[in-house]
Amino acid sequence: MGKRENDYQSGLIDRIKDRFDGCMVLKNDSSYIRGIPDLLVLYEDKWAALECKRGNKASHRPLQDYYVNKMNDMSYSSFIDPDNEQEVLDEMEQTFAHRRTTRVSRRK
Repeated sequence: MGKRENDYQSGLIDRIKDRFDGCMVLKNDSSYIRGIPDLLVLYEDKWAALECKRGNKASHRPLQDYYVNKMNDMSYSSFIDPDNEQEVLDEMEQTFAHRRTTRVSRRK
C-alpha cells in the first residue's frame, strides 16, 4: 500500500469511529487472504468490509473485486476512496440501521 493510500486509510478509520460511536475497526492481513478488503467495521450486530483506494481511478486486483462482491452479498462491502467516501459511509449507515430479527434457540 502506498503512502498516500496509507494516510487516507488512517484518517478514514478516525472518521468511521467518529460517525459510528462504539464501533470496532479491524485491519485485515492481506498476506493471510490475498484480496481481502483492508478494513472490517463491526458495529452493534452488523459489519461492513472496506477496500481502501487512493482515488477512484486506482486499479483493482481481481481477488479484491471477488471479495468485495462476496462480502457485499453477506452484509455490506465496498471500495472506498476520497471521492466516494460520503456515499459509502451513508450506505454503511443505512446497512447498520436495519435490525436483524433475533434468533431464539429452542432447547428441548
